[in-house]
Amino acid sequence: MQGPELPPWWARTTVYQIYPRSFFDTNGDGIGDLPGIVRKLDWLRDLGVETLWICPFYGSPQQDLGYDVSDYDAVAPEYGTRDDVRRLLDEAHARGMRVLADMVLNHTSIEHPWFRASRSSRTNPKRNWYIWRPGKKPGGKAPPNNWRSLVGPRGWHWDERTQEWYWASFLPFQPDLDYRNPEVQEAMLGVVRRWLAFGFDGLRLDIFHAIFKDERFEDNPFSTRLLPSEDDPDGFLQSYRRTLHHPETIAFARTLRRVANEFHDSPRFLVGEVFGQPSVLRRYCGGGAPLAGADPPNVDSDDGLHSVFLFKAMRAPFTAAGFRELVLEFEREMPAPLVPTWVFGNHDRSRRGERLGYHPEREKLSAAVQLTARGIPFVYYGEEIGMRDLALPLATAKDPLARMYRFLPDVVARKLHAAGVLLNRDACRTPMQWSAAPNAGFSDPGAAPWLPVHPAAETINVEAEERDPASILHCYRRLLQLRKDRPALQAGALTLYPEHALPPEVLAYRRSFGDDVVDVLLHFDDATRRVRLPGDCRLALVSTYPTPLPIREGEAVLRPYEALVIGR
Repeated sequence: MQGPELPPWWARTTVYQIYPRSFFDTNGDGIGDLPGIVRKLDWLRDLGVETLWICPFYGSPQQDLGYDVSDYDAVAPEYGTRDDVRRLLDEAHARGMRVLADMVLNHTSIEHPWFRASRSSRTNPKRNWYIWRPGKKPGGKAPPNNWRSLVGPRGWHWDERTQEWYWASFLPFQPDLDYRNPEVQEAMLGVVRRWLAFGFDGLRLDIFHAIFKDERFEDNPFSTRLLPSEDDPDGFLQSYRRTLHHPETIAFARTLRRVANEFHDSPRFLVGEVFGQPSVLRRYCGGGAPLAGADPPNVDSDDGLHSVFLFKAMRAPFTAAGFRELVLEFEREMPAPLVPTWVFGNHDRSRRGERLGYHPEREKLSAAVQLTARGIPFVYYGEEIGMRDLALPLATAKDPLARMYRFLPDVVARKLHAAGVLLNRDACRTPMQWSAAPNAGFSDPGAAPWLPVHPAAETINVEAEERDPASILHCYRRLLQLRKDRPALQAGALTLYPEHALPPEVLAYRRSFGDDVVDVLLHFDDATRRVRLPGDCRLALVSTYPTPLPIREGEAVLRPYEALVIGR
């Protein structure tokens, strides 16, 4: 009998995020480049990841290191050329890998020709491509309303030449496009079509929830929250009700899905960077939010993004109970055939190890959750070797967000960092640690890397971990290989075992797809304990330790922070 059909590639893939500036430098200028990614494709394939997400490489003045785009069709020369992009896509595809581009739809650089034209006069045809408003008070010198940017200060910025204010959701040199203008939508959908036609397999969509703003420009309400978090964007004493999560943004997600569906050779994948509770974020996905008792959403419909980042995982308590609640919520709010995402780090957040106290066994257990729970795992470069944040002073930061807050003492920045608020994103963007050689093998020994190499690179690097079967790297390899081998882990349903069936420190669930069944045991404790297996699986497949202990008489011995995957 033929088994069930596997879902589309994007629903069962594993994604590896590459910050190109920090991955591998081939020309000795201290900046990672596109040829550097090509050089490491065999290593990435052997690691076991299947899809690469490449952070922005477009033409840019690099004020926000690529997230300020001045030419969507060009390639920043420090990263390479369009021919390098072509070669990267061809070489990745030849190895059976997919590639996602990072698409910045919400805003451009202040140096983009569109904005230069827009600010040249109030009557320029490009004026209404951006969000301009007259101010309040005599002379219009007060902002149009109380809206704050996503990073704290007000988001309105005065333009002396035209005597009006323009809006920027992020930093002042990143003015927002006005998507209520059909010409803007047409132009940006053209950008999307061109890069998908060029060969990218999908797009990661930057701050997608900010695309549309309140057309009446009413004030945002007061909020008691001081700082935003991964699952709640409200902060700085303001609720972002007028500037985030507008119904028109949900509608635009459907428009983008229809554009992606124009490419019939292979499904193109759209994943949105959005912040909020999973119950809010599911509205962005295909099928929307089904009503109670309604049919499940159709993941192949053309009415939303394929998936969104669920950043709540970053802040979940690292306990069996904490992750049980998180899995339950993800399963409830993103029911199959919708697909959750598992994200523990990225270029804007502290590295996963920072939040786990740089404890190798805890980091391996975290990887086991990410690679065995139902969903799409997103691995940030360096997580697979346990790279650490590097504490760097605000005064010398390359990160424009850090420079904005450079008036704060570094001791305050360190305390915020310890609390999970990363003011200086340079900390998580340091060069990839390939070896113990000078510059960690990232760049030529005589080069000056764009950011300092972490001192821990002498011991935490790819070469050293390749030689150590107990390393974090080998753990990732084992888990990724098992995920490739077992359809249950790629696409299976997830069923949690009852809490009372296990000690409180152990979380267990079953993944099943047709006849393929595996059980996953996750031990969130530093003790060694004997556990009676809750199901009928008895064959140890993979452990976060190099070799699983034998299972005897239906019992398994779990070592400190061990994850154990067992099958029939």
